[in-house]
Amino acid sequence: MTVVVGYTPGKGGRGSLDLGTQLAHALDVPMAVVTVVPRQWSTPSMARVDAEYGEYARQVGQEAERQARAYLTDADTTVKVDLTYRTVTGRSIASALVDAVAELGASVLVLGSSADGQVGRVVVGSTADKLLHASPVPLAISPRDFRSVAAEGVTKVTCAFSDSHSSVAVVGRVHALATQLGVPLRVASFGVRGATMYPPVTGITAEDSVLDSWADEAEAAQRRLVAEGVIPESVERVIATGATWSDTMAAIPWQSGEVLAIGSSSMGPLARVFLGSRATKLIRHAPVPVIVLPHQG
Repeated sequence: MTVVVGYTPGKGGRGSLDLGTQLAHALDVPMAVVTVVPRQWSTPSMARVDAEYGEYARQVGQEAERQARAYLTDADTTVKVDLTYRTVTGRSIASALVDAVAELGASVLVLGSSADGQVGRVVVGSTADKLLHASPVPLAISPRDFRSVAAEGVTKVTCAFSDSHSSVAVVGRVHALATQLGVPLRVASFGVRGATMYPPVTGITAEDSVLDSWADEAEAAQRRLVAEGVIPESVERVIATGATWSDTMAAIPWQSGEVLAIGSSSMGPLARVFLGSRATKLIRHAPVPVIVLPHQG
């Protein structure tokens, strides 16, 4: 098994390298840094444009590897991580990375956030957006300007949970992951108060009452996880609520080295990541790296 890092210099690359080495060290598996460059023209041209473009692509790959190697020479970053580098070609970065995942037998694919967006939050770029609907393995995305070292490892795994059959299955899978990592698991349910009407036609406290009822139901669903043997009683369980998604995510403490695990929607194809709107909002407001698990039947 391998951690595959999709790396492009200047496009969230360092964050993906940091998260990749952190996960590889924690899982005790090798890490492959993969850079996708444009595929050379398949039909030779009279002006030898194809050869020139091929040389350009080769240079892009070499420069990406040079920068990745330079960054990962830090002893604190590379501790106990077996690193390899690979340049692959493809018309689509997302499809080329999916091919690399299959070829390398990857256990997780890691990407960085887009350079556009709030620092410290997960910013989904075009490649990540495609892979959030197509990756056959768990997809990990680092927040923008994320920094860590491999020696830090993973300190805690928080699993986003809603009261559904597929979400219960995700908790079981994430519990197994946390056990493999040797770190605590936390199960968290996230609720957001609806938009307020001015004046609210049902009373000023109606929305709070609805949110309180949801929180009671979420707490009961979390207790069933224990009663049904999905998680042990010792696992931390929390309910987070707020007026906005940002407020909700900030309602619980997050620690250095923690990751948030989210299950994908059962609406998508089997063995593929496919996100619903709620999961997408969780990802975009997460203050820690996010791991999205593909749906399993």
